[in-house]
Amino acid sequence: MSRRKARHEICSLQELPVGERKIVDIGKRSIGIFNVHGDFYAVRNICPHQGAELCRGTVGGTMLPTENPGEYNYALDGRILRCPWHFWEFDITTGEMIFVPDPKRVKTYDVTVEKPELERYEVGVEEDVVVLYL
Repeated sequence: MSRRKARHEICSLQELPVGERKIVDIGKRSIGIFNVHGDFYAVRNICPHQGAELCRGTVGGTMLPTENPGEYNYALDGRILRCPWHFWEFDITTGEMIFVPDPKRVKTYDVTVEKPELERYEVGVEEDVVVLYL
């Protein structure tokens, strides 16, 4: 029997625009929620290398391998999270490490965008919210 995941309302969509992140503490876990080109992802805020606050690192793209010398292929823009200590790179969308043949990865969590359960304004206007399930 699987345990039901707890619902944690994080913020409104307007509070987390494209390219931004929000770091939250839920229980004893620090988790970063990222808006990557309009899709939402959540990763544990601990680098598996030496425990840095991973979600405080830079977000961008990375260089991918090419077939020919002198060719450059910058890709995955907005998906790559770099550890602020040693610059290890992780794909925000999967938690997987980039380029290193190592099974280390960052824990990921399900994120959805839902209508709020209660009306937020007296006039009955509702805005979408970002929700995290653990």
